[in-house]
Amino acid sequence: MDYLFSLLLVVHILAALGVIGLVLVQHGKGADMGAAFGSGASGSLFGATGSANFLSRTTAVLATVFFVTSLSLAYLASSKPKTSGSVMQDAVKSAPVPVAPEAGTEKSALPADADSKAKEIPK
Repeated sequence: MDYLFSLLLVVHILAALGVIGLVLVQHGKGADMGAAFGSGASGSLFGATGSANFLSRTTAVLATVFFVTSLSLAYLASSKPKTSGSVMQDAVKSAPVPVAPEAGTEKSALPADADSKAKEIPK
C-alpha cells in the first residue's frame, strides 16, 4: 500500500509541475492577433493554431491526471488503519503519582533536608 501511495505521489507532483509549465508556455488570447500579422508563430512546429491546440489538449490531459491522483491520494490517506488510543496515554502512565500524606501525621510533606533548611532561613 505504501508503494502505491509513493507512486501516486510522484505522478501527482510531476503532473502538477507539467501543468504549471504548460500554462506558463501558452500564449494569451491577445497573442493571436500578433500571429495574424506575421509575428512568426505561423512558422512554428505545429503551425499557428496547431501549437495552441496541442498545448491546450496536453494541459487538459495533465489537469485530469492531477485531479485523478488528488482523489486517489485522498482515498488512500483516509483508508489507512487508525491507531487506537491517544498519544497522552503513554505520558500519563509514565508520570509519577504524588502520594498524599496519611491522616493524623503532622509531619510536613517536604523531605527531611528541605524541612531543616526551611527552619534555617531567617525571617
